[in-house]
Amino acid sequence: MNARDDTITKHEQLVQHIESLKIGSKISVRRLAKEMGVSEGTAYRAVKEAESLGIVVTKERIGTVRVERKPRNISEQLTFADVVEIVEGHVLGGAQGLNKSLHKYVIGAMKVEAMIRYIDAGSLMIVGNREDAHSLALEQGAGVLITGGFGTSREVKQLADQLDLPIISSRHDTFTVASMINRAIFDRLIKKKIMLVEDIALEKPRNHQLKNSVTVKEFKRITQETGQNRYPVTDEWNRVIGIVGVRDVEGMADTQPIEKAMTRNPVTAGMKTSLASAAQIMMWEGIDFLPIVDKNRKLIATVTRKEVLGALRDARNQPQLGETFDQLIWNGIAEDRDEEGHLFFHGFITPQMATDLGTISQGVLTTVMSQAAVKAAKDISGWDYVLDHLSTYFLRPVQIEDPILIMPKLLEISRKTCKMEVEIQHQSSTIAKAVMTMQAIDHG
Repeated sequence: MNARDDTITKHEQLVQHIESLKIGSKISVRRLAKEMGVSEGTAYRAVKEAESLGIVVTKERIGTVRVERKPRNISEQLTFADVVEIVEGHVLGGAQGLNKSLHKYVIGAMKVEAMIRYIDAGSLMIVGNREDAHSLALEQGAGVLITGGFGTSREVKQLADQLDLPIISSRHDTFTVASMINRAIFDRLIKKKIMLVEDIALEKPRNHQLKNSVTVKEFKRITQETGQNRYPVTDEWNRVIGIVGVRDVEGMADTQPIEKAMTRNPVTAGMKTSLASAAQIMMWEGIDFLPIVDKNRKLIATVTRKEVLGALRDARNQPQLGETFDQLIWNGIAEDRDEEGHLFFHGFITPQMATDLGTISQGVLTTVMSQAAVKAAKDISGWDYVLDHLSTYFLRPVQIEDPILIMPKLLEISRKTCKMEVEIQHQSSTIAKAVMTMQAIDHG
């Protein structure tokens, strides 16, 4: 049976209708309600759902517009529309150019004649209430961000509209908006390398699904036609109620419904679930097939453990963009090996690792020991690991700029789990110790 069943709700019909509209079409809730024969409240909810799916956006002075869904692994480049949201600004002119990307921003803290060498097309000029600078930036093909909550003249606004270059006003000062934009770029770099279920689910062909009334005979026929061995089972509203596989129906009469053989209330995940989390879910639950559902538990797609692990393996080969707090903490730690070839680590306590009392944070110590254990375990087995259980002992304080030694010791390892003891030392004295159990994510 095809994933698009005839039995769908009005809400789903509305969302499908919006998805079928031509890119660039304007959408009116009132007109949509009239065309589809539903209440305006139902139409409004469908438009909001379409916004969350990324196929509709609401633009200032333009309205709600059908747009092409962007892939999640977007470029680190921001659009002017992104800047408006980041700096909590509002658009004074040039709204038609909000979807244009900017490749750099320039602080307008110099004489106008000196600015021109730094401004080019696709840049963003950040400046105060200097109308001459506003005009110059627009004429050079750049957008303008006015800080301090100031506005600009009617002539400048008209120029922005003519050139389709946004001119934005924000109540924040120049230093604050520059910091906010930097933070947004940094966060994008991190998000770009964290793969989500949607990164692989959206690229797959629409999955097959079965209703619980399907008989074993029909199930066998569908299996032969599709070559698929496991299927999600859905009710009349497309909500996932079970999973059924070829082995589940062995020995059953052809006339029996698959409902009697399916696994009820299966484990599911959402499109925004990270691939690492999906791998952990399947590992801990001992499953290799995961239905992907929306917030109403309606089926969107399915992924297999093989697909998830393959994508994770590919992601590890991508260039490292941006740094999380864990990575920033680990930056000052170097690895080494003892005479027997065992991995150990050493480094210094930086000011960023300290509490307001000048001693190292216990949270930082825990992060350092956890990362050391994961790296040592991977060095031994070649697998990636996730932390399952941790017991820590903090014995004595350590100060800023003190050298530390991190010594992981293998206690026990199997195909699925690894138990490690990690000790942190300063001048041969034990600072902290942890015993942890980790679960393996097998990439084989």
